[in-house]
Amino acid sequence: MDSKYTQQMLEHKLQQLNRNSTSPWRIEAGKLQREFVFADFVAAFGFMSQVALLAERADHHPEWSNVYHRVSIALVTHDAGGITGRDFALAQAISKLA
Repeated sequence: MDSKYTQQMLEHKLQQLNRNSTSPWRIEAGKLQREFVFADFVAAFGFMSQVALLAERADHHPEWSNVYHRVSIALVTHDAGGITGRDFALAQAISKLA
């Protein structure tokens, strides 16, 4: 099992993750979160389908919602009681899709 990151490690990893991002990930309510905006519902749903395949391969599933053209994603490793390397790895893969 992955270990929950310390605050210092979270800040460092978040900075690395957001290095080249125009829409950054953030830590809110103990979860790694980001909102993605698309042209329409079909594009948003297509993105969610791609993320679902990534998540299934990683055996690490997001908390998410979709409202029309917006997809909100929250990542946390429940078994570890916080954010771990698994969350950052999936966030990085998701960011590459967007």
